[in-house]
Amino acid sequence: MRVTVLDDYQGVVPRLEATKELDGISVILHTLTERIADEDALIEALRETDCLVLIRERTQITARIVEALPRLRLIVQTGRLSGCIDLDACRRRNIEVRDGTGNPVAPAELAWALILGASRRLVPYAEHLAQGIWQRTRSQLEDEGLGRTLHGRTLGIWSLGKIGNRVAAIGRAFGMRVVVHGRASSRAAALEAGYEFIADRRQFLTQLDVLTLHLRLGPETKHMIGVADLMTMRPDALLVNTSRAELLAPGALLEALARGRPGAAALDVFEEEPDGASPYLNHPAILCTPHLGFVEQDTYEAYFGEAFTHVRRFAESLQPGGRTAT
Repeated sequence: MRVTVLDDYQGVVPRLEATKELDGISVILHTLTERIADEDALIEALRETDCLVLIRERTQITARIVEALPRLRLIVQTGRLSGCIDLDACRRRNIEVRDGTGNPVAPAELAWALILGASRRLVPYAEHLAQGIWQRTRSQLEDEGLGRTLHGRTLGIWSLGKIGNRVAAIGRAFGMRVVVHGRASSRAAALEAGYEFIADRRQFLTQLDVLTLHLRLGPETKHMIGVADLMTMRPDALLVNTSRAELLAPGALLEALARGRPGAAALDVFEEEPDGASPYLNHPAILCTPHLGFVEQDTYEAYFGEAFTHVRRFAESLQPGGRTAT
């Protein structure tokens, strides 16, 4: 059985301990390290694939792809299913689809890396130091400024789920005032944890020094944050988005920054990846990272441990007397 892993950008999957889950079964593990954006080229690359393993939602598996791969029998999503697989097409073909569990630790830690990096201007300081320029972040002195500490400032958590809870707890440890906005579940979680909950969006946004977004993407949240919302933020506030780029209306962040509110942003997600990052990369007020929220060793081991367990169980179910894969 041929198992193909898509979009292994760092080429690390074959070296993971998780691959031991495949020991003792007859599989050929094949990884593709370059993203194949062209659908025809992707179909051709997957012609001999029996089992497809996806790294989160890096590639959309459309009905056309599903229908063009007669050997495909199993698709495994690392992490939770997130809408990147045409499930109806899979059902028509009797292709099994499996997913895993989420991991809030890595994305919460990355959110804080962005908060700290942007607040203290670490990247431009490091870049200028590499050029032999000491304690400068801008080429022109009139554009220069200083970073800020976080103790005593206000951290806003939009949606207090598993990731938001971890981000909030770290903020509290830094001595920040933590305020929460979101639905009834966020209100209940905030009250249980002892955080202030603000139901009114405008009142919430006007108070913040740092805003982090942790909402799920769905029809009701897509493009829900517009220019008018961002313009209610303080001119020195920081927006951090490690959740989904589509939470913001197209162009809203760039327009709001051009108009002076908020003062800065840190982004780990973009609507079209990787090309969608381009408009933001050289903006002096935006810190960008290439969707690293889950990209670290422990999360990969957990994700692929689950994924390859699904593959092993499926392979065993095909053997004479094998049990149905679950």
